Amino acid sequence: MNRKKLLEHLVLLMFFIFIMNSLALQFYWYYSIWYFDIIMHFLSGFWVSLFFIYVFYVRKQIFTRLFPIFLFVLLIGISWELYEFYIYQYISQIPFDILDTTSDIFFDLSGGLCAILYLLVPLENQRTGSKE
Repeated sequence: MNRKKLLEHLVLLMFFIFIMNSLALQFYWYYSIWYFDIIMHFLSGFWVSLFFIYVFYVRKQIFTRLFPIFLFVLLIGISWELYEFYIYQYISQIPFDILDTTSDIFFDLSGGLCAILYLLVPLENQRTGSKE
């Protein structure tokens, strides 16, 4: 996949996440649909992974950069969870939920892994000259 197409995917996914989050806040989907948070964390992890690949991608080194991509998604996921912890503890007074935090990080990482797999097939086909 070339950089222009990857950038298109990044922008479209960013707007999709933004629209879904806006609708979720307006219609209370985070509270009424129990799995909506899971979907949003998965999509966000997917987006963060695509972003990292877009910014730091070097064609011949993509396979050696899988672990840093995974770590970057983990770093962003943990940073978001620290932000949520702060908001919950000091602003909204909601008690800390370790199960929610660990599942959020898990789905961030799952989305990141799926983005890597989503891009590996076209990259491998490009490398080998296959049209599949």
